[in-house]
Amino acid sequence: MSRRSWLLALLYAPLREGPPAAALVVHAQGDRLRFSAPSLRFLTGKPLERLHNGASVTFDFQLTLFAGARTARLEQSFAQFVSSYDLWEEKFSVVRLGAAARRSASHLSAAAAEAWCLDNLMLPAARLSRDKPFWVRLELREEDPKERPAEPGDPGLTLARLIEIFSRPAREQQLHLVEEAGPLRLMDLETSATAR
Repeated sequence: MSRRSWLLALLYAPLREGPPAAALVVHAQGDRLRFSAPSLRFLTGKPLERLHNGASVTFDFQLTLFAGARTARLEQSFAQFVSSYDLWEEKFSVVRLGAAARRSASHLSAAAAEAWCLDNLMLPAARLSRDKPFWVRLELREEDPKERPAEPGDPGLTLARLIEIFSRPAREQQLHLVEEAGPLRLMDLETSATAR
């Protein structure tokens, strides 16, 4: 290889080598697992277009905790968030539905709204062994507005309804994201939490 080729190769080589950052990050907090995903974007594409057109967009989240070789499902959690966009302020608002106490946040950037949704997800860690590996799967799906019940007195979010949503395949233009983290060990997460 000529000297010129070496210089060109160095010029176009990435400045930082290494594995890409994990999309789903798991944190231990007491007897619960909390989550963040700095690179996960869901307020984009068609959902963002709908928001900019004044519609609200509902996102369904499913978290699953696996042990063993990802065969034993230990815990599962569902959550539903409704996002809206203020055209004048160019900021997002998010409401978590179905929680014991309805939670909401407003005046958020897209990244802050996405982070707020993930920060309001958790799984119990009581059934985890401190030194055994486990995995977490996050599945996120944009709700199809045509499939949302619109009857008076509709109870909205129910466990049966969310199970039904995630059991059917996503439609072609429907946003559907899946992220996994693992293998992880609770003792490692606890150590990194105390080191911070």
